[in-house]
Amino acid sequence: MSRKKRVLFLCTGNSCRSQMAEGFARTMAGDKWDVYSAGTAPAGVNPRAVQVMAEAGVDISGQKSKAIDPEILNSADVVVTLCGDAYESCPLTPPTVKRIHWPLEDPARAAGTEEEIMAKFRAVRDEIKKRVAELLATAED
Repeated sequence: MSRKKRVLFLCTGNSCRSQMAEGFARTMAGDKWDVYSAGTAPAGVNPRAVQVMAEAGVDISGQKSKAIDPEILNSADVVVTLCGDAYESCPLTPPTVKRIHWPLEDPARAAGTEEEIMAKFRAVRDEIKKRVAELLATAED
């Protein structure tokens, strides 16, 4: 039996985008993938990210903001960076690790009314869901 594929989602704070990607990938992949997320400068999980994911039926309230684990980074099949900072500062990986960059806007930087801020979180969440589904579909054996 072959080992499960591993995906690592990286962002700066590991607070919004990478947490949402981890939540969707865990839900969509089931037991077919080992799913991780981390940040170059972990900052805690954003409560709005938890809220919009709950609206989508995915509970990320128990997830933690984590630093990059070199063992996971170097053994991943796929590393996805979700922001420019993580893309630029991600440590080197072996040539066997496929690197993908999703340049998504940081919803935590959204300004305006609470409704406008939450609309940005939902838009980013929906884009992440679509991209995770595509990633999992195209990376299957």
